[in-house]
Amino acid sequence: MRVPKRGGAHARGLRVAGRILKTEVLNMKLKPLGDRLIVRAIEEEQKTASGIVLPDTAKEKPEKGKVLAVGDGKLDDAGKRIPLDVKEGDEVFYSKYGGSEIKDPDSGDDVLVLRESDVLAKVA
Repeated sequence: MRVPKRGGAHARGLRVAGRILKTEVLNMKLKPLGDRLIVRAIEEEQKTASGIVLPDTAKEKPEKGKVLAVGDGKLDDAGKRIPLDVKEGDEVFYSKYGGSEIKDPDSGDDVLVLRESDVLAKVA
């Protein structure tokens, strides 16, 4: 299936009755610098042990996300680049209050700019 290019980014999604139900941005206009990466938070539905769904006001900040873009890596003392351990498309867990929230100029969605040191783990 082929989805037309929109807003400077390629999109991939499921097309039903001429509408795209789910899209994923493949190319971004933002390029993180150094050891930074851009992550879109994945919000999971939160329920109590008894099955009550929590409203948005009672939910905690998400700590899991998908990496959309990565920087070139940090410079060491000799001036060589140290590549990052994460790559685009990885799902990661990050520290709760790490990073800076910005708006993606392509989609208008909120994304996080994190340092690699704020990433706690990759989902295998």
